[in-house]
Amino acid sequence: MPTRPAALLLRSATVVDTRDGSRRPGTDVLVQDGVITAVGPALAAPDGTVPVDARGRYVVPGFNDMHAHPLGRGGDVAATLELMLAHGITGYRQMSGDFDLLHARARGELRFPDASPALLAMPGPLLTMLNTATPEQAVATVREQVAAGADFVKSAAMSKERFFDAQAEALRLGVPIVGHLPGGIDVLRASRLGIRSIEHFGSGLGVLACCSTEEHDIQRAAGERQRLSLPKIKMPFMDKAVNALMRRVVLNPVNLNKAEDVAIVDRAVRTYDEDRTRELAAHFVADGTWHVPTLIRQKTSKLCDDPSFAADPDLRYMSPATLRTWHGVVGRFRKRFTPEQRATLAASHRAEYDMARIFDEAGVRMLVGTDSSGAVWVVPGAALHDEIDLLAEAGVPPLRLLQMLTLFAAEFLGTTDSMGTVEAGRNADLVLLDADPVADAANLHRVVGVVRAGTHYSEQDLTATKDRLAAARTVD
Repeated sequence: MPTRPAALLLRSATVVDTRDGSRRPGTDVLVQDGVITAVGPALAAPDGTVPVDARGRYVVPGFNDMHAHPLGRGGDVAATLELMLAHGITGYRQMSGDFDLLHARARGELRFPDASPALLAMPGPLLTMLNTATPEQAVATVREQVAAGADFVKSAAMSKERFFDAQAEALRLGVPIVGHLPGGIDVLRASRLGIRSIEHFGSGLGVLACCSTEEHDIQRAAGERQRLSLPKIKMPFMDKAVNALMRRVVLNPVNLNKAEDVAIVDRAVRTYDEDRTRELAAHFVADGTWHVPTLIRQKTSKLCDDPSFAADPDLRYMSPATLRTWHGVVGRFRKRFTPEQRATLAASHRAEYDMARIFDEAGVRMLVGTDSSGAVWVVPGAALHDEIDLLAEAGVPPLRLLQMLTLFAAEFLGTTDSMGTVEAGRNADLVLLDADPVADAANLHRVVGVVRAGTHYSEQDLTATKDRLAAARTVD
């Protein structure tokens, strides 16, 4: 693999401005010590600079997967990170954490491969019914995580009452709260009070319920369903039981639904209303509430038995053991749901395409995320490109998709001084494409080079990495 030179010069590229989509052909990009130092025509370079002929290439900031789990879910972390980089991902928001990871990062002891995306942000342990059982515990849990250095706290499986306790404490401490929405929660209140980003359209019914003409009845029913599932007391071995449940959630949360849950989804789908969706979008815009749709995760969960998933050539990157597990998830999906129920789940996914389009048209800020690794049929790295296709299919235009991958990620993180644009002073995390990404979203797939922290990986390097990782997955 290549090593980072002291200086790198991308010569005669077309640099794309992610703010407005304008292109500057015949432009050089000079990189020194991992940072862009100059952008312009015919740049002079210091002795020893490594040149890269970028004629016919479009240079954009590196892509960011803003909902990913490469750390802490088992498996080969190094291989997952390399695979992500080989697909053009130069940064990721880690969406699950633990105290060991936080403490190791604080001590500077986290070690990743050189060919790895940057870890952009990370929480502590997920907020669940176990660590937020009471108002006092919810507050204490948030304080403990913030003290350990969590960049945000993530709601995963909480009651709606404890969500607001945790949200208030996180915001008091100046740390964002993001994640799933508890069943039956007042979504507009959570937005108004400052949830930073809603993941998977809230997970479960989430935002879809708010787009129904029967929102209040549906939310009440969803809240009752969640209340029935919450334990009244903490029993011995509950931690292990919840961990086992979370592993099932990771694989496919839809498989946890019962007939009563699908019936509520069906009611939400049948009463879905575009005007209510636009009203909701306006609230999100006013409140500054971001969304990470993860349409690929929603699709693989709700259309789990779609035969196209099992035929995906990108499965070559997954181990035989993982594929056996995923096929088992499909078997449970087919056994659990009737054809009519599966049609309801598919219809709810189609509504999510509509929400993505309306949110984008209304100006709701959205980010690209995949929910890899571990989720059924979601292949790290490759899934980002699946997500691009699904968002484009929903109606999100090419420039907006490019912005969601780059500039918007920087704005969300408050790091526009170091990422999100191809300008002097920004980190040298770049993607080279062989076609114009503003003209057609499909061109975002045409990655022919990556620069990560000043190291250039050619198209041949990226292909060799993919082939090596695929070959290594042929055995358990």
